[in-house]
Formats: sequence, structure tokens, C-alpha cells
Amino acid sequence: MIFSERAQAVQITDDTLVVELSDGRTISVPLAWYPRLWYGNPEERKNFEIIGDGEYIHWPDLDEDLSVSGILSGRKPKESPESLKKWLAARAGSKSPA
Repeated sequence: MIFSERAQAVQITDDTLVVELSDGRTISVPLAWYPRLWYGNPEERKNFEIIGDGEYIHWPDLDEDLSVSGILSGRKPKESPESLKKWLAARAGSKSPA
């Protein structure tokens, strides 16, 4: 499969994920579509990598990977509610004082 859509810049506001594409288009989607980004703090959201020659965006601190083609087609993550709940609990546990 050949991808013509490639990310060249990413910005996250309080409620929106904005991806600038190499062909000049900009796409904005609700941050609420991506729970790990939604629950991430601003520093975690800022720490991303555009990988795969612009085909993917990776947030290492949030263990989140999105494809540009998925964002463009409106696909939301398929993470189960149970998996998200475990992830949130692990985050809460890692922020607890020792």
C-alpha cells in the first residue's frame, strides 16, 4: 500500500489533535477520540515522534501510536475499556508517593 498522506507537524490543544500533512492539508480531530492523549499531561503530549517517513505518530510516554491514514479516515483506537482502565490505574500508581 502506498501512503500519500504524511505528517510533517503535530500540535495538541486542550481538546484537539492537529496534524499538518506534507501535501499542505491540515486535519483536526477531537482529542477525546484518543483517550491516552486525552488523559496525558501537556508534557507527555508534547513528547512525540513522527515515524515511518511520516506515516505514524508515536507518543512514548503514553504508549500511543496513531497512523496518519487512520486519523484521516476517522478510525478511533480499538483499545478495550478494560485495557484503558488498567492503563489509567498504572498511571495513578506510578504517580503515588513512595
